[in-house]
Amino acid sequence: MDETARVRAAWDRAAPGYDRAIAWFERSFVGDGRDWIAGRAQGEVLEVGIGTGRNLGRYPPGVALTGVDLSPAMLGLARDRAAGLGLDVRLVEGDAQALDLPDGAFDTVVATLALCAVPDDRRAVAELVRVLRPGGRLLLLDHVVATSRAARLVQRALDPLARRLDGAHLLRRPRTLVEAAGLAVEEAERTKLGVIERLSARRPA
Repeated sequence: MDETARVRAAWDRAAPGYDRAIAWFERSFVGDGRDWIAGRAQGEVLEVGIGTGRNLGRYPPGVALTGVDLSPAMLGLARDRAAGLGLDVRLVEGDAQALDLPDGAFDTVVATLALCAVPDDRRAVAELVRVLRPGGRLLLLDHVVATSRAARLVQRALDPLARRLDGAHLLRRPRTLVEAAGLAVEEAERTKLGVIERLSARRPA
């Protein structure tokens, strides 16, 4: 089984208990991060790694939302959540490393707690940029390599286990890939010893 298939299987298994399992982490570390991200989205919006749809209901009125996820089980829960909220959302199975979407199709591209679990984050960021319109906004929220030396030591110790369990990488820094792709970072914040990062970047017009 290749790494992408292994990660898909892991998230399919985790899907039924995901919302319960992630709740403490989000309260303790993420805080208002999802609202910060979703509130900045506008126009045609793509959310990559939509998972169980925890951002649904947070987006401003009037956005046209497409959600992509690698896990069919996660998508099933997102469909249930969208139906419960009365939202018209396009949800499709797909791989962040090779999106089956046209170039420049979206005004906003969102990924929250998603790039950490993509086997090749460099390819994924390139795909997020590819489907973003010139002048469009990329919005990312994730756990990243800490600014605190002590926290980095803990991350290094836990990283091999996290990658084996569900493919999550603890030592990544998406911002460096975003800047290398030519996007201009307009807003960025790091909290919790630098472990949590949220940023808004613009593709040049």
